[in-house]
Amino acid sequence: MASAPGKTILMGEHAVVYGAPALVAAVDLRARATAAAADDVPTGKIRLELPDLDHAELVRTGEVREYASRARRRWEEFSRSPGRESFARMRGEGPGHVSVVALGEAMEAVARRGGGTDEDRGVRVAVSSDIPIGRGFGSSAAVGSSVALAWLARAGVDPTRDELERLLLEVERRQHGQPSGVDAAAVLRGGVLWAEPAPEGTGFRFESVTVPPDLLGRFRVVDTGVPAESTGEVVSAVRERRERSPEAVDAALGRIRDATREFRRLLGEAAPEPADAVELVRRCQRGLEALGVVPEPVRELVRAVEREGGAAKISGAGALTAEQDGPPGGGLLLVLHPEPERIRGWSFLADVEVLDVRPGGPGARVEEIA
Repeated sequence: MASAPGKTILMGEHAVVYGAPALVAAVDLRARATAAAADDVPTGKIRLELPDLDHAELVRTGEVREYASRARRRWEEFSRSPGRESFARMRGEGPGHVSVVALGEAMEAVARRGGGTDEDRGVRVAVSSDIPIGRGFGSSAAVGSSVALAWLARAGVDPTRDELERLLLEVERRQHGQPSGVDAAAVLRGGVLWAEPAPEGTGFRFESVTVPPDLLGRFRVVDTGVPAESTGEVVSAVRERRERSPEAVDAALGRIRDATREFRRLLGEAAPEPADAVELVRRCQRGLEALGVVPEPVRELVRAVEREGGAAKISGAGALTAEQDGPPGGGLLLVLHPEPERIRGWSFLADVEVLDVRPGGPGARVEEIA
């Protein structure tokens, strides 16, 4: 058995895709996967069970590797010409997509080491998760890492953290197109991370950050509902807007980048002022709104929070359009207030859910090897 946490981006989403820094935290919600030989599964096959999604499928081991290979080729085509249409062609179908890709990539990692599992027996892979899907909690990264870790552990492979991050980045690419890699690092490492672009232009360097508990305790996570568009679709839309209006989009990205850097400096203070944190969160949110990833109903919630003396920002990709009925559909909203105990009592949050989530949980780990 292996497990991995979800994550939330405290500051820096979208800008991080273009090489700006981000502050990201693992949360105390987890995905879990088991991989074990099963006498009731036919020889040479894998039974993938996803009870949370009411889904199960039986596939041959070779079919899993073929699926992962096809997904890689579709992603390579997308990466040569990224956009919403090419993303739609690249994205896998079916609830088992992330798990099957993770299994296929893990099998390739085992093969590169000259190993393999006992193909003369059937294997059951079961996945469950506490993490809400499609909200910006990094559920695909958590599921992908737990599935891959469970399969590698069963095969007797103990990968390095760098190997795991590269493997999980490939899984995330098949789900989100052009992810920054920050989600993968957060769910594998845990805690609170500062992601800084590497000077040689090869991704990010990650630094564990100690956040003053008094400041972290002033945040609450609000679920505004599932966005109408996937993370990959929103990221691709921002990229297209940047191609059409580079100055305007770069100005918005710069606002997010600068607010994130100043927030990081604020965390280094012994007793940061809540008012300073509120101002920086507001500045970051204005940049996100300028990118067009905050639907009007979510902006209205943000303005209501600000009238109460607090600040709020989306955490994750956000959304391009609002749902016509039901919750606003902007994914996660981080709410910061000097008196956080007041947040649950605000009437304007009656139609959304204030989640009991704590940032800074442990990273991915093998729980048990059967």
